[in-house]
Amino acid sequence: MTTGGTAALVRRPDGSTRATLLELLFDVVFVAALALTSKLLAERDSWAGGASVLLMLTAIWWTWSVTSTTTEFYDPQQRPIQAILMVAMVGSVGMAASLPLVSNGHAMVFAIAYVATHVIRGIVLVATLHRQGHRAAMERATRFVFWFVVSGVFWIAGALSGTANWWLWTAAIAIDLISAAARYPTPWLGRVPVAQYQGTTGHLGERYQQFVILALGDIILVPTLQVSQTDFDSLRVTSLLCAFATMLLLWQIYVFRAAELVRDLDPPARGRASRLAPYTHLVMLAGVVGTAAAFDLVVARPTGTTPARWLMLIVGGPTLFVIGRVLFTLLVSTVVPWRRMAWLPLPLLVLPWAGGWPPVLVTATVALGLAGHCLVPAGTPRATTSGLEMRRPDR
Repeated sequence: MTTGGTAALVRRPDGSTRATLLELLFDVVFVAALALTSKLLAERDSWAGGASVLLMLTAIWWTWSVTSTTTEFYDPQQRPIQAILMVAMVGSVGMAASLPLVSNGHAMVFAIAYVATHVIRGIVLVATLHRQGHRAAMERATRFVFWFVVSGVFWIAGALSGTANWWLWTAAIAIDLISAAARYPTPWLGRVPVAQYQGTTGHLGERYQQFVILALGDIILVPTLQVSQTDFDSLRVTSLLCAFATMLLLWQIYVFRAAELVRDLDPPARGRASRLAPYTHLVMLAGVVGTAAAFDLVVARPTGTTPARWLMLIVGGPTLFVIGRVLFTLLVSTVVPWRRMAWLPLPLLVLPWAGGWPPVLVTATVALGLAGHCLVPAGTPRATTSGLEMRRPDR
């Protein structure tokens, strides 16, 4: 299981890029948190409530993203990294369990789970790297922990009253996102060198692919749990089939038909991809959570009129996912599949009338738009395979 605690912590360039079993277990724990987030989003009946759920989703996602970047820079077979993964699992369970209670006097549980995960990771890395004499890697870890301590002040201060202060928490998550985009500028240390991002391997792309595919499973998991608690009639079965079709279509878009990337990423493009992936995948993840929440509502009541909030989830969820995937491709390669994108507005065109439609019909219309996005030729012979990696031409 481990190679001991004395071997070099920094990942070797020629090391295995395959995800370890502990990393996969780590993903499962976070996907469970996403399912709870989807249920909570479905229960919120106001726009402010939905925004607060999305803020907490961002915190959960950022914990996964930064921890997965850690396993890209450092050897996940080493005991300190395995300990970091286990701490992150505990933190994710704490965040997930406290999600419904954040507005009921237990915001501190969420804040401590989030802050402790990041700070403990930084302390373990800095101490181990200092002992092993990895100066550049230690400076990188120090930059990370410095900014998580800064944002942690806002997270903890925003929970002192027991109920979340959403303004302080918004500032906290903004610090986390902006500091990462700026490459963690730190007093006396400066920023993380761009070259360190350019050295990422196929391991990081595989990690994102694995997580997104697992997360897509929530689109069928959440409504299935809802169906098991209601009458199993034909309309609910139809809604469940729409959820299954939507899940498969989004998987198709992510893995095969999202857009066209260049055949080979040079180091600058590889570094740009690794820095942009957390943000564009956050958009996709919000789409997955919104879609799962939509189907949770639809299978509970597939007939009648469709409220405006339901429309935003039914149409907005899949739309966000496609936009996030296309944004990633556009920002990395400047190539956009315009023929496929022409199908994206189809569900938006029916919005003025969809409020009077039954929810199951609206979901079928969205699935039709996704099918067109997948099936229409892209107009270029270039295509992507799974994750962040490219399909190489046959020689």
